[in-house]
Amino acid sequence: MRSPLLAAALLSIAASSGSAKPVTPANPVFTGADPDFVALCGRWWVYPTNAVDPKDGFAAARFYAWSSPDLQHWSKSAPLLEMDKIDWIKADGASYHGLWAPSLTAAKGRYYLYYSVGPQNPTPSRLGVAVSDRPEGPFTDSGKPLLTGGNGFEAIDPMVFVDAKSGKAYLYAGGSAGAKLRIFEMKPNMTEIDHEIPVTTPPNFTEGAFVHERGGIYYLSYSHGHFDGPDYSVHYATSTSPVGPWTYRGAILQADATHQGPGHHAFAENPATHQWFMAYHRWERGPGPGPYKGTREVAIDAIHYAPDGRILPVHMTDKPPLSRLPEASCHKDPAG
Repeated sequence: MRSPLLAAALLSIAASSGSAKPVTPANPVFTGADPDFVALCGRWWVYPTNAVDPKDGFAAARFYAWSSPDLQHWSKSAPLLEMDKIDWIKADGASYHGLWAPSLTAAKGRYYLYYSVGPQNPTPSRLGVAVSDRPEGPFTDSGKPLLTGGNGFEAIDPMVFVDAKSGKAYLYAGGSAGAKLRIFEMKPNMTEIDHEIPVTTPPNFTEGAFVHERGGIYYLSYSHGHFDGPDYSVHYATSTSPVGPWTYRGAILQADATHQGPGHHAFAENPATHQWFMAYHRWERGPGPGPYKGTREVAIDAIHYAPDGRILPVHMTDKPPLSRLPEASCHKDPAG
């Protein structure tokens, strides 16, 4: 989400302004963008970008989480992490900063919130990580950037996947104008990078990488196109490894007659039913050339797989599916 000038860059930071909608069992479920989506502690959790003050523009000054027992009735947390408590943010000398694209990973009894820090130009964008003992926070920042962009690479849209087979954690990041995906193996502390793993960027990759595993297949899904235009969509590739090589499989989520620019998504599974769902943002409007203005909305829809493991095209709905999680408390080693 990049442009040559700071003002344009801020418009391309994935987020939204405005407050959350009243709680109703309808899609979209609330105002927001870039949702991460996990099932933890007997509840569904969504971690979006939400600008809570109009002066924040398309970026956020703080993060919140929304949680639900059934994907239909949602409650909002207290602030998870506030920008003015991140000491290193102003070290780049930029006059404006904003947060976007939070992503939560649960591992080793703790919760790690990875996030993007802008602007993306003229100073490089950066990634941060904060830690908590609870999915609802509060989170404490690690005290330094996790990754800094530069030389044509934009450090944006982090996602950390813990491979259940090996126990290794991998950071996926990057995209926008440079449209480059990079993968790193994390150190055991989950707050530092160990080393980079060379990878070929898959076709139609723009940003917002997400990885999940099902039946031995690793799915790398990502956004394609421009965030405020009709071509924004979700594509995916598969592999037998969490780091590729990746085989491109095509688009699974695209605009329709009443919802435009769906993207920057995440997958989550109900462990009792093994049904998968996707949270994503979209613009509630009919077709048009863009750039779209206003706010994006978070929606949730069911995912279906073909017998050979392919993800079937996702049809956007105006009502989220009902899926109640089994009661569970947070335990020492939550799944990553």
